[in-house]
Amino acid sequence: MAKKENSGIVYSCYHELSRKGENFVPQHTLSFQLSGSFVLADGKEKYRAEEGDFNLIRKNQLVKFVKYPPENGVFESMNIYLGEEMLVNMAREYDLSADHFVPVQALVPIPMNALLQNYLISLQTIIDSDHLNNKSLIDLKAKELLLILLQSQPDLRNILFDFSQPHKIDLEVFMNQNYRYNVNLERFAYLTGRSLATFKRDFEKVFHASPHQWILQKRLNEAYFLITEMGKTASDIYIEIGFEDLSHFSYAFKKQFGYSPTKIHQRSDFGE
Repeated sequence: MAKKENSGIVYSCYHELSRKGENFVPQHTLSFQLSGSFVLADGKEKYRAEEGDFNLIRKNQLVKFVKYPPENGVFESMNIYLGEEMLVNMAREYDLSADHFVPVQALVPIPMNALLQNYLISLQTIIDSDHLNNKSLIDLKAKELLLILLQSQPDLRNILFDFSQPHKIDLEVFMNQNYRYNVNLERFAYLTGRSLATFKRDFEKVFHASPHQWILQKRLNEAYFLITEMGKTASDIYIEIGFEDLSHFSYAFKKQFGYSPTKIHQRSDFGE
């Protein structure tokens, strides 16, 4: 794996057959797929990006992803992170603002054109010449990219320059869609439009349990189903259902059910 980055641009190169992971996306990210592909899931939809695709990954999203190198090749991507401070400064400089809220999907495809293609070539030259540590140059390139995008797709300003906080949403629906994500309670509270104290209070009213108890129980129940009914192993699923490491998952599973997840497979092997 190779990775070149500064605070605004990341070039990634992976040789593994696939890399699974999950992320909270704190800022808008423009992603260009140089080779290979990836699948991104936000709990409602799945999106696929192929070689040559250019996409906007929207901020304030919980996403899971799988990266696939091409056959006998490597996965390569270039991501440009659009920090809020930079966007706020640009909005002031160019008098840009969102006209209205746009409930967009997690991944927004951006059509390629000649200007974008030439821009990406120039960015690749900067990466190849190891100038990613030149902050002034990188900031200028990020601004250049935004001006190119707004020229061809002016409606993007309603996404990029919307600085409002997440609004208060249905807690039950959100948590049932997102409990598998390994993020802290502060992040869940923010994404549901609540302070941490309000989140905990509303949670107990809705679920009649503390957030920690409910989330752990939901994850373990799903793990039990995946192992006993779907034939999965602990190592297959522990990340998928929100555990940070295998040992923590195995400990929690045994504490809940009285035996480790590997015992289930041992029983099945002997026909018990």
